[in-house]
Amino acid sequence: MNPRPHIPRDLRAALPAERLLADPAHLAAYESDGLTAFAARPLAVVVPETADEVVAAVRACHESGTPFVARGSGTSLSGGAVPHPEGVVIALNRLDRVLEVDPVGMRAVVEPGAINSKVSEAAAAHGLRYAPDPSSGQVCTIGGNVAFNAGGAHCLKHGMTSNHVLGIKAVLGDGSVVELGGRSAENTGPDLAGLFCGSEGLFGIALEITLNLVPLPECFHTVLASYDSLEKAGAAVSAVVASGLLPGALEIMDRLAIEAAEAAVSPDYPEGAEAILIVELEGTSPQVEHDARELERLLRESQPNVVLAAEDDTERAAIWKGRKSAFSAVGHLSPDFIVQDGVVPRRRLGEALAEIGRIAGRHGVRVANVFHAGDGNLHPLVMYDGREEGAFEKAEACAAEIVGMCTEMGGSITGEHGVGMEKRGFLGQMYSEGDIDLMKRVRRAFDPKEIANRGKVFPSGEAPALGLYGMHPLEKDGVISRE
Repeated sequence: MNPRPHIPRDLRAALPAERLLADPAHLAAYESDGLTAFAARPLAVVVPETADEVVAAVRACHESGTPFVARGSGTSLSGGAVPHPEGVVIALNRLDRVLEVDPVGMRAVVEPGAINSKVSEAAAAHGLRYAPDPSSGQVCTIGGNVAFNAGGAHCLKHGMTSNHVLGIKAVLGDGSVVELGGRSAENTGPDLAGLFCGSEGLFGIALEITLNLVPLPECFHTVLASYDSLEKAGAAVSAVVASGLLPGALEIMDRLAIEAAEAAVSPDYPEGAEAILIVELEGTSPQVEHDARELERLLRESQPNVVLAAEDDTERAAIWKGRKSAFSAVGHLSPDFIVQDGVVPRRRLGEALAEIGRIAGRHGVRVANVFHAGDGNLHPLVMYDGREEGAFEKAEACAAEIVGMCTEMGGSITGEHGVGMEKRGFLGQMYSEGDIDLMKRVRRAFDPKEIANRGKVFPSGEAPALGLYGMHPLEKDGVISRE
């Protein structure tokens, strides 16, 4: 085993000693993110309390060539926040303020560690909200949302994070501080703020983010329909979209996902359903009343077993509680699982779901399906028991085949979770060598030494931590062992 390098002297000088963590017991909490199949122990964890301290830490890393990864709540599901074994973690949880809410300009300025749902809570007093709503919205941070261009159940109507970011103040990998975009959606020139969104931490760290806010809807109309097959639920989605209606959300859960949600949070979904469809309309009362009548007609024609409309906010919350808890709820059915987030063209949704069933059968694993049906963003959860010999390998082979299916159907390897470490080997299925080389050149323009989130996204052959798709998760040379 190679000896671990020392923490650079400039980094030690950048922050008080008590906020530079190097004890193994402290580092253990930062070894992995929401995708626990990948893990690596960093040299140290830096805990800044101000933007200036973040800048000082990045500049110290740049001078010494030390890799760093920015981390918020660690909810990434692609290994995007896994540290480099020769690098440091810059933890942003203490930079969590909503700095400004401008009700006239309908914008907010926040620090990167601000919790997603807290932004909407701060805006609600002014009749506004922040539209992107990942399922982890109660814990995930805006900085992480920006890094991975997070979506959520309501992105069908409102778009992804990049559609709501106006400006970003950031420190780049070379230590320079830049202003990208601004406070208006009418900026001229290249959309550099948009480029930063979804860059997965390869450019640097956002210090302040200016967000667009939208008015709170006057009312919601939330409907749950249950079906005796996934195909019928998928056909209902196609009918709703073809009608010209634009719901705030269109979500589907299959039987296993329903079973998990019932075990975890008891949303009281209809018994015996093979699939449920959640449709939510939002807007002014006249508009919603008109659209609700059309939606009711479409759903009745889709051969549902049951159609239930939420009568009040309590019933609406119960419907969404089951859906929002689906990922964590699968832990009630399986001790381990792999979450995928590939995308297929919406017209091929039913075909994709049937193929996932066949893939799961071939590999002898169970797969629960939860997905943003309106935009074809699949979330198959491949279940396995890591204590059983060969179970992990079967699960990763199943997950890999599902990703390949998505690209073969003309879709994407990721819709919102990002490439991270998990899908590096699949980037070549979507892009040519020339495309990937161009991406690397853009990255080096922001970070010449390639120290910002090194080892992520690109299929470089370097393995800062090991995990899915043919890489063993418990390697010992610089990578954490769980013995």
